[in-house]
Amino acid sequence: MPLLIILLPVILIALWAVSEYNFFVSSKARIKAAVQEIGNQLKRQVELIPNLEASAKGFLKHEKDIFKQLTDARRAVASAVDSGDLQKMSEAGAKVAAVLPALKIAVEDNPEIKGSEVVTKLMDELRDTSDKVMYARRLVIDLTADYNVKLVSFPSSILANMFGFTEQEGLITPQKGEHLEVRDSDMKSPRVKLD
Repeated sequence: MPLLIILLPVILIALWAVSEYNFFVSSKARIKAAVQEIGNQLKRQVELIPNLEASAKGFLKHEKDIFKQLTDARRAVASAVDSGDLQKMSEAGAKVAAVLPALKIAVEDNPEIKGSEVVTKLMDELRDTSDKVMYARRLVIDLTADYNVKLVSFPSSILANMFGFTEQEGLITPQKGEHLEVRDSDMKSPRVKLD
């Protein structure tokens, strides 16, 4: 009986240590997979944008600036995917997302374009891909946060230090800039006009 009293806490501590170790190892693998998913979705954009360009050129001949932006965005995404750099992938995805409003305005301003199923379907696909990239980024952020919180929380931090687990970067965001400021104009309710 005294041996059981001594062994039970040792067994429980060993089970806890194995569980924590497995958490750290599996979290690192999931973070890596989520980063790869960002690249996967950006690659989808690289394949989708040329089709969007080719199909929409017939309808949007007068909107040359949009095609330049689409081409630049496609090149940025291709370069980012080739580099494997998470920050470049994030910036390239943002560049593609920035083109969408201009394309939407051009489509809304031209009834022939608006009625085109080709352009509408391709815009939906591009928007869907942009949403998937945003979701993949969100997943990297969440997984990294969970991992890093566990890394510094007691008592799991003891085990993390013993096995040399280190903080995961996640997505790198500039620490200064307008994106961190809320202006008075941002506080006003938006007005929608449907005329």
